[in-house]
Amino acid sequence: MAIISIAALASKANQSMKEFFLTMQEFFFFSVRAFVTLPKLRRYWRDFLDQATIAGTDSIPIVLVSSISIGALLAVEVGNLLEDFGAKTMLGRSTALSVIRELGPLLMGLMLSARYGSRNGAELGAMKISEQIDALRAFGTDPVAKLVMPRLAAALIVFIPLTAIADFAGLHSAAWLAEHYHKIDPGIFWNAVFPRLVLKDFVVGFLKAPVFAIIITLVSSFNGFSATGGTAGVGRSTIKGIVVSSGLILIANFYVSKIVLENM
Repeated sequence: MAIISIAALASKANQSMKEFFLTMQEFFFFSVRAFVTLPKLRRYWRDFLDQATIAGTDSIPIVLVSSISIGALLAVEVGNLLEDFGAKTMLGRSTALSVIRELGPLLMGLMLSARYGSRNGAELGAMKISEQIDALRAFGTDPVAKLVMPRLAAALIVFIPLTAIADFAGLHSAAWLAEHYHKIDPGIFWNAVFPRLVLKDFVVGFLKAPVFAIIITLVSSFNGFSATGGTAGVGRSTIKGIVVSSGLILIANFYVSKIVLENM
């Protein structure tokens, strides 16, 4: 019995590995098709503008809420820590590095993974289940060019200004808390921010925006295109897209920071 159980487990593990590598292969070809169709953007410019509004303008409130919250929290917690060492005047420097390099783009990516990625997965999954994607193929339209490429192009463009908005809101909320909670003069706070920021600080933060855009759009769209099993399958594919893209964002955040900081 033990031998039979081990053999069954080995067979199941082997089948899971095959399915994993098959999925990775399909995702790779799906991603290549999405990038190859980018020159067709002019044909689908209306879809691009719609997606830019959804990913950009409509996402500003959630980006502001998250960045203002984390900026205020950093100002309180880091300020209390620095006060113990008599270095409270360095609060501006510490907050600026944390927000611009890491927390601004990271929170923006996670929020948009939940908001924009879930929308992509649910919308495309519903289209797959209702055979609308098959109908596009029947009419001679490439569904990747029509449905995925405008989403990818829009995300690549609007994620960068959204990162700037997140940084701006986070720093100003930190400055407000520094003035009213820690009683730090605004001039002292901002003098600790601007003179010490260098190019690599901005490169680290803003380079993450297009990386996150690619991850969120392609992962959520691929899971939407892979949806099966009715409305329950749409829910599963949407959740899977959010979880996978969020995990990849956290991993990519670390490696982008590591590579840029080591090479600049």
